[in-house]
Amino acid sequence: MPNLTAIVTTFNEATHIAACLAGLRFADEMLVVDSFSTDGTPEIARECGARVLQHEYLSPADQKNWVIPQAANEWVLIVDADERVTEKLGEEIGRTIASPQACDGYEMKRRSFFLGHEIRYSGWQHDWVLRLFRKDSGRYLERRIHDRIAVAGTVGRLKGRLIHYSYRSLDDYWRKLRWYAEWSGAKARRRGAHISSLHLMLHPPLRFLKAYLMQGGFLDGMPGLVVSLLTAVYAAAKDVHIWESAAGGEGDLPPGKGTRG
Repeated sequence: MPNLTAIVTTFNEATHIAACLAGLRFADEMLVVDSFSTDGTPEIARECGARVLQHEYLSPADQKNWVIPQAANEWVLIVDADERVTEKLGEEIGRTIASPQACDGYEMKRRSFFLGHEIRYSGWQHDWVLRLFRKDSGRYLERRIHDRIAVAGTVGRLKGRLIHYSYRSLDDYWRKLRWYAEWSGAKARRRGAHISSLHLMLHPPLRFLKAYLMQGGFLDGMPGLVVSLLTAVYAAAKDVHIWESAAGGEGDLPPGKGTRG
């Protein structure tokens, strides 16, 4: 049976790392790459049996591409500290990589929670991520957020779900919203995008209606309403950053540390 290395990228993930690693004990190696946490994350990870490496964080892709070649095994599973691999998914991963017909990479669907509530709709029902691949086949494309991996070869899909606790708190959400909105707005502006008054008036409410009605947010009850409203807020923030950039604002992100795309 081929061997598997589970990789977790961290920065100040003391509240998550033990629970994350507990679900990865089926792997032959647990490898944590930490960007110099100050909250004891590396020590907790070592106590849980992980091999810990530290590396300066430049971007999600750079961090993962640096650590992937250092995995000891043929197969690699990438997991964020706020994600959990269930026992059922772990068993499926073991069976899959042992098959002679195994593909070179596999996507899995995430089951996401927002502030403690599971979000089944609101556009989140299409959240497939490619996290399992042969070490020599996969490399991440350089992007500031929402990193994406390219696999040389065939890609399949797993049935098991990856649990994702998306935000620790509303403060955590606002911090990441600002980051995503600034970066996305700057990128759109570099492509020549511009924002009219009419667009700014219509885009956020239309984005809300899409998430809440067309993508079924109303089926998630109050949490779905909140997520749909925040989706509209994100759309407005992104548009304002495009407008700001066009008006002479800086329009780009400062360098900084982080772990998630």
